Amino acid sequence: MPIPQHIQRLIGKYLAGEISREESAILDEWYLSFNDHEVEITATDNLNEEVIKNRIHKRLLEDILQKQALQVTKSRRRRYIPAAAAALIILGLSYFFFFNSGKPGFAPTGITNATSPNNDIAPGGNKAVLILANGSSIPLDSISNGIISKQGNIDVNKTANGLLSYSINSKDITGDNAELYNTIATPRGGQYQVTLSDGTKVWLNAGSSIHFPVAFADNERKVEITGEAYFEVVKDETKPFKVLTTSSAVEVLGTHFNVNAYDDEASVKTTLLEGKVTVSGKNEIPHLLAPGQQSSVSKEGEISVTGDVNIEDVIAWKNGRFQYTSVDLKSILRQISRWYDVDIEYRGNINLDFTGQLPRSVTVSKVFEKLEMTGEVHFTIEGRKIIVSP
Repeated sequence: MPIPQHIQRLIGKYLAGEISREESAILDEWYLSFNDHEVEITATDNLNEEVIKNRIHKRLLEDILQKQALQVTKSRRRRYIPAAAAALIILGLSYFFFFNSGKPGFAPTGITNATSPNNDIAPGGNKAVLILANGSSIPLDSISNGIISKQGNIDVNKTANGLLSYSINSKDITGDNAELYNTIATPRGGQYQVTLSDGTKVWLNAGSSIHFPVAFADNERKVEITGEAYFEVVKDETKPFKVLTTSSAVEVLGTHFNVNAYDDEASVKTTLLEGKVTVSGKNEIPHLLAPGQQSSVSKEGEISVTGDVNIEDVIAWKNGRFQYTSVDLKSILRQISRWYDVDIEYRGNINLDFTGQLPRSVTVSKVFEKLEMTGEVHFTIEGRKIIVSP
């Protein structure tokens, strides 16, 4: 059942310590009415975590211990979690954390009353280096907006902070242009967006790169990436668009998809949002993906395809969020390591899964503050090293 708006207001007062005795009685009566029906948690609800932890936890403990499984039904904008199962998340199967993430991007959000350590680490930002065909480098985060390079009849224009655009300044594309290759590389703690000469948009995550011709040849459009990139490819039936990684190749005509090809991940994952793509590995028959499917290509080139994937989790990084559904702690910390440019050191064996979301605009201590609420893991910041212990 949805949480009524007047109850949400009372919960807010309760968490702020501003609730009256009469209002508390109303809230208590509502809690006591809980059964194991569904509770709706909207994408902007920042209250349930404490509510579950402080009240429902005690009331549902006996029921929780009898539960054999946790089932979460997803939709694009809402999550429906049975009340007892929601409490079970807090107790240890999949710890639940949630910030009000606001609008996508780097909007300042999150908890503001928490005390941050003196050696706290700021989040990443729009940082990248452009390597031109002649080998010279341009730091994109420090150069002014405007045309920063001319290569053949292609203008390279920094149009805004974090955005680069390639455009043709004459009608004819010469063969020489197609032989001029550029590379955009983001460091750990960086991200960047580029619009290629055909209008295709590419978002680069931290620690990633894309190698591409300044203008595409007549018969194909081919790029190479490392790390992670999200593509919105302009449709052109005469020129297939190909994305190459160390162990896979993705071919499309025009579509939206994400490719995760970090070296420290077990496989290259391609996730399709719309359109169609084919994915191939070493000596493997190409696999056709439908929207909502994800392919996984192992380092040996073996391919598997699944439809059991949360699209919003996959592209959350592009929209300025960390977002997870029952994801193990080590996978989460690999992302944190890249975005905050930190090294992770484990002291002790920790096997935890988490569900929830955070804005990527918060400092690293804010992330750890949420994860530490489980009481099962602790983080120590030493310079740019994070020590993780039970």
